[in-house]
Amino acid sequence: MTELLLSAHVLAAILAIGPITVAASMFPRFIREPDAESGGPEGQNVRTAALLHRVCRGYTVLGVAVPVFGVATGARLGVLTDAWLLASVVLTAAAAALLLLAILPGQRRLLSHPAGTSTAPGTGAGGEAGAGGVAVTAVATRSAAARLAMVTGVFNLFWAVVVVLMIVRPGSTTGV
Repeated sequence: MTELLLSAHVLAAILAIGPITVAASMFPRFIREPDAESGGPEGQNVRTAALLHRVCRGYTVLGVAVPVFGVATGARLGVLTDAWLLASVVLTAAAAALLLLAILPGQRRLLSHPAGTSTAPGTGAGGEAGAGGVAVTAVATRSAAARLAMVTGVFNLFWAVVVVLMIVRPGSTTGV
């Protein structure tokens, strides 16, 4: 049974977390680069960014299986109080918080007002600042996309450390 739980945990991590890390990492590039610079058809980059956001959202739901199978495996192995597992749990919680509180909302914000395609609330036609509104500029989009890329990099780093902890298991005496 332990092998089945461990296999389900590893497969869930690969099939759910892997696509999130890739899609979230690619998103900032497509949202910050105007179509004219990429040579693609009009609106293609925004459509690609929207697809990457849907991938992140969809696989986030699947990603819940990773800690569920992980805790079940840890309980079966009797390692729930081991330092390496507790560190992994903390990093997983931090990664989940980043995804739910920063990455997905950041993607949603950037998609709602990509540079050159719309204006923020309160702006006039063509992006001129109106009654209390601010035009969405390419500079603002690039800046927000850069911050999102940084947060996504931290998210990916957390998962890389979790993988190393799961493989090395410092101080562990289990043979699995």
